[in-house]
Amino acid sequence: MEQIATRDAYGQALKELGLENDNIVVLDADLSKSTKTADFQKVRPEHFINVGIAEQNLMGIAAGIAATGRIPFASSFAMFATGRAFEIVRNSIAYPRLNVKIVATHSGVTVGEDGGSHAAIEDISLMRSVPNMTVLVPADGPETMQAIRKAAAMDGPVYIRLGRSKVPVIYGDDYVFEIGKASRLREGKDVSLFATGIMVSVAMEAAALLAEEGIEADLWNISSIKPLDEAAIAGSLKKTGCGVSAEEHNIYGGLGSAVAETAGKLAPAPLEQVGVRDVFGESGSPSELLVKFGLTPDAIVQAAKKAIARKQTVAER
Repeated sequence: MEQIATRDAYGQALKELGLENDNIVVLDADLSKSTKTADFQKVRPEHFINVGIAEQNLMGIAAGIAATGRIPFASSFAMFATGRAFEIVRNSIAYPRLNVKIVATHSGVTVGEDGGSHAAIEDISLMRSVPNMTVLVPADGPETMQAIRKAAAMDGPVYIRLGRSKVPVIYGDDYVFEIGKASRLREGKDVSLFATGIMVSVAMEAAALLAEEGIEADLWNISSIKPLDEAAIAGSLKKTGCGVSAEEHNIYGGLGSAVAETAGKLAPAPLEQVGVRDVFGESGSPSELLVKFGLTPDAIVQAAKKAIARKQTVAER
């Protein structure tokens, strides 16, 4: 399959938007080559601001620019965009509901050799807990391109989580991304699989492995974490009776928590979580780290079988 990093797709989308919309302003914290905002800088240098290694200033300046009616895109690594600048994001952007788009790259453990200090495994939890904040985690390059455009078109703060490494291209030209909607990738009746970000392609591999054993997975890409497509999640769980969440994030506060909250309200069912199990990231190659932290097709397969077994136990009571 063709592969592209979601951060590369971001750079391309920004460049296109910059040539189309004079209201777009892009800010970066001295990481423009890594976040790919340098692609925008090349075509609209007068609309680009490098604030230096000062993420709090990055968000504060973006808030000020948004207050003038412009549409700022503020980028840094996920760890620093959400962690170091959290109070500014909360009080200067989300509280007044300013039209700032925070697009963070190098998220999760696949930040790789940069190590645990740079591996953001808490950012989804942080951003989905902030009122007024929309949270998006695209699965591939084409979905990223659409998510950036939809974010630019809507009014209000948005957090978009992107990765460093290349990931398989899942979607074609016929796909339409919608904020607040999940995308079904495979229909099944035995177990629901809910994945986000880079784990969507991993879950696709897991669903294929399960099918070889006669287990039909109902596979969903949950790229809109907030607002969440609760109807799709609940409908799938009511059909299959059990589910698995898969994310490159701490098992606390991210997609798995959002799915569990939805299940508790609308469709109680046995649930299993595949994610970083409340430990910090480490230094290594992305492929090594995915194995190290159990973010693999086999881990999803085993979690699915466990969820199915729990479902059967409940049915026998």
